[in-house]
Parts: sequence; C-alpha cells; structure tokens
Amino acid sequence: MESMHFQTKRLLIRTLKITDSDPFFDMMGNPKVMNPIPQKAMSKTESDITLKKLIALEKNSPKKIWSLIEKETSNFIGICGFLKNNEDEPEIAYRLREDYWKKGYGTEIAEGLINFGFKTLNFNLITADVNIVNTKSVKILEKFFIQDFEFFNKRDNCTDRRYKLTKENWVKRQENKENFNTI
Repeated sequence: MESMHFQTKRLLIRTLKITDSDPFFDMMGNPKVMNPIPQKAMSKTESDITLKKLIALEKNSPKKIWSLIEKETSNFIGICGFLKNNEDEPEIAYRLREDYWKKGYGTEIAEGLINFGFKTLNFNLITADVNIVNTKSVKILEKFFIQDFEFFNKRDNCTDRRYKLTKENWVKRQENKENFNTI
C-alpha cells in the first residue's frame, strides 16, 4: 500500500517508489528542467541512485521528498517536499517534468506544501530558495512568500534568493481571502 501524505485539487502527494524510476529520469535527465536550478542533467544511472537516496530520506531524515501524482491520469509529474536550508529552517522544494509545465501545478503544489507545513507539520516558518534566473519559480514563490535576501550558492554556483513566510502571515492571508470571498 502506498503512503499518501496529502492532496491538492488536482494532485496526490505520496511516498516515492522505485517504480517511479522512468518518469523520475525523464525529469532529472532533462536539461530544460535541471539547468534553471542550476544542476546538470543526470544519466539514467545517476537518476536511479538519486531516486534511491530520496526514498531513503523518508525513513532517516527530517528532509522529505515525495512523488507528485496527477489525479486525473495517475501519472508521476514531479517531486515535492521539505528540505532544510543552511539555517536549518524548513524549505519547500518542488520540481516538475517538462510536459507538466504551464498548467498551474507549480503554484498548486507550492500552496499545498505551505498548507501542509503549517497545518500538519506545525511549522512556524517556511522558506524557499531559488536561483534568481529561474523566473518561473520566482514568479510562483512571489505569490506566497516575502523576499528575504540574496546569497551566492557555492554548491550550485549561482545567486539564490531566499523567501520566507510565517505561519502568522499565512493565517492572516487566508482569513483575508475568506473575508474577500464573502463580500
């Protein structure tokens, strides 16, 4: 039985499995997906090793990466989860296969992760780091987060921007949204 973590309107978020290997490689081996991070596209062997490492995180780490499954088709469309940034704060993470870009899934999963992080995991703060030239992710993050600062990311050799969101600000935003919808 697969372990479901949460769902959004169109997505199921479940534990990664070895059977995700081929669509996972479709994502990790695609330079268009990996270059904006920036990381190099992986070989099938590198992708399979990475998948196994991510599966192992589920049991052995506060970091969690899960499968993104499209409800309508049951297709693996990407990954998402929580990492820890360099200040040991919770950080959302998501990556989508190219075939699923420009469908609103990035925004949907970012919002889903924020809700899950605050409501279920009881975080008081959630962050997101993004390469400043990754304009698609910047646009998504700016819908929800407040820009904090920029820094040089040595590992990926790029300039990242850190975004932050407090539980208090998220709750206020949700209340304002509900009040606006009832007017």
